[in-house]
Amino acid sequence: MPTRSPPIIALTAGEPAGIGPDLCVMLAQRPLPARVVVLADRALLEQRAAQLGLPLQIVDFQSGPAAPVEPPALEVLHHPLSAPAQPGCLNPANSRALLHTLDSAAQGCLDGRFAAMVTAPVHKGVINDAGIPFTGHTEYLAARTGAPHVVMMLAGGGLRVALATTHLPLRQVADAITPDGLARTLRILHRDLNTRFAIPQPRILVAGLNPHAGESGHLGREEIEIIEPLIHQLRATGMELTGPLPADTLFTPSTLESADAVLAMYHDQGLPVLKYASFGHGVNITLGLPIIRTSVDHGTALTLAGTGRAQGGSLAAALATALELTRNQARRHTPS
Repeated sequence: MPTRSPPIIALTAGEPAGIGPDLCVMLAQRPLPARVVVLADRALLEQRAAQLGLPLQIVDFQSGPAAPVEPPALEVLHHPLSAPAQPGCLNPANSRALLHTLDSAAQGCLDGRFAAMVTAPVHKGVINDAGIPFTGHTEYLAARTGAPHVVMMLAGGGLRVALATTHLPLRQVADAITPDGLARTLRILHRDLNTRFAIPQPRILVAGLNPHAGESGHLGREEIEIIEPLIHQLRATGMELTGPLPADTLFTPSTLESADAVLAMYHDQGLPVLKYASFGHGVNITLGLPIIRTSVDHGTALTLAGTGRAQGGSLAAALATALELTRNQARRHTPS
């Protein structure tokens, strides 16, 4: 029987002034769990390796079967920057080149060239300073791949926390909690837990929006008018949902042990708990895309770039998760 070629995972190096390039160089120092191709400027990686005092051999990426690279080598798909990059010094001139790496990785996944993509952190502010509207990887990749609705989920510390809304000012959150949007989010979460995480019957805890889940309407009526009726409706389709639950007691061990994932209503309702439990080893996963995408759970850490103090645990976890999802997907499409 012929040996199956290992999956190719595209890794975008992220903001060139941040720790993304450092993490890529550090990744080259040990054997990798899959065939990884880094989308970045070749010279940037060589420069950052020299600053870190780490050896690095660049191997130009070629599609198709290839001999495994050995540490300290990296396969690189060269994407030139528009201007030289210095650690810690943001430059809007490089924003379009950075986004081109995302476009290239996403298109490669759509074409079947790559099995998944993993993203190092970007800096939203400098991209917007370049005159390019950008709210985050999640929204950008949804538009790039034509996904009508996506869900941000972070995993780590034994938790999976998905979000009903993502990068919104707090005063806009309540208006964004609608029956249609919440239904689409829960359906995607349920489906991807089943198909990509191989959980036969996902159990999902749904947080309320207001303190004490609205306190029977005295602290807000979104639970009574939107969240609870929708949960009853979706339960009738076979989904195993519990809620709406007060967020301040939802994340207790006794409650979480009966769940595969939590749906939080907004960013800072669910993610502080998860990041407390797993920071530096958490993984950001975009559900609802036609491709597999994972990412680190941290930002660009400009003050650490080029210093050697960056930690690569979250990137290693993101690569491992991408590989796990790739294998689950392959098993689903392999005739029994």
